[in-house]
Amino acid sequence: MDAELHIRGWVEDDGKVLTEDEIRSIVSSHHDRISHLGGEFSITWGGYRLRDHFGVVPGDSPPGIFEEDGRVICRISPEPAILPLEEAIETAVRLRSSPDSVVALSGGVDSSIIAAISGRPSIGVGIEGSHDLVRARDVARVIGSDFTPVLIDPDEVEDALRRVLPLLPSPSPVDASIAVTAYFLCRAASDLGYARIISGQGADEIFCGYNRYLESRDLKADRAADIADLPRQMARDQGVAGLFGIWISLPYLDMRVMRAAEEIPIDEMIRSGVRKFPLRSAARAFLPADIASYEKKAMQYGSGVWKVIRDLARESGFKRAVQGYMNQLQEGRAEHGF
Repeated sequence: MDAELHIRGWVEDDGKVLTEDEIRSIVSSHHDRISHLGGEFSITWGGYRLRDHFGVVPGDSPPGIFEEDGRVICRISPEPAILPLEEAIETAVRLRSSPDSVVALSGGVDSSIIAAISGRPSIGVGIEGSHDLVRARDVARVIGSDFTPVLIDPDEVEDALRRVLPLLPSPSPVDASIAVTAYFLCRAASDLGYARIISGQGADEIFCGYNRYLESRDLKADRAADIADLPRQMARDQGVAGLFGIWISLPYLDMRVMRAAEEIPIDEMIRSGVRKFPLRSAARAFLPADIASYEKKAMQYGSGVWKVIRDLARESGFKRAVQGYMNQLQEGRAEHGF
């Protein structure tokens, strides 16, 4: 075929990252291996369209589908061998640790595992003196990560909020504050010359890491609902990353990790009030015990961004309603910076 192969991301077959020639050979022959391809990718080649199982990489075709001229040939759903959780995580991270990648390090167990395994440089963002910046710097020093702290200027937050709101289909204050934090993270990664951020997103959903799980009456159902919400979260974060021409890589959504997690009884996810217990146990293979057991704040709070947005809302006359302030920004009537 004379058409040019356009691929964003990377493709693997049973742990081996494929070259472009190998991808062409498999796709053109409609090989059975297509349905088992792993990785994070969006591929266009003539009339062919392929996208990874979870749709991690944004693309024109539906997630997990191989199409030819608009006709579905097969679904892409890799089924790797079931591995111990530590091995599954290590494999998933190493496959994503290419020279064009940087780790988003907040100091929590999810991102600290990735930084420790990958050996890649790391970055963290936050308002000066914020919890996440202090914690990430401390963790980086312990594990030997080449860490770059990036300060968020509070005066830039409103402009960032204006830029990310159009990317959110139904913007809530929580989504908006997460997107603003991601905005500064992605901008910094792009400015430093990286094409991809390796993120710990998905770990809280897969391993029951949210505080609300402690009060859950049906942990299995609540976790399933949160996992089902991950595509929406990915679209939010990849949309922000796309503003800077980069994308976000997600090792915890690797099928090896997902399958390993599925083997763990749901009541083992929280033990004696400790959330993400299996992940923290696995983390001890890569991290000191105190880092593995540390419980951090959510991204938007730990970075200090939520407080800035709340203060901006109050200054605009919305003392208790950040949503109202966001609505005003979207309508182009905010007094600050417009």
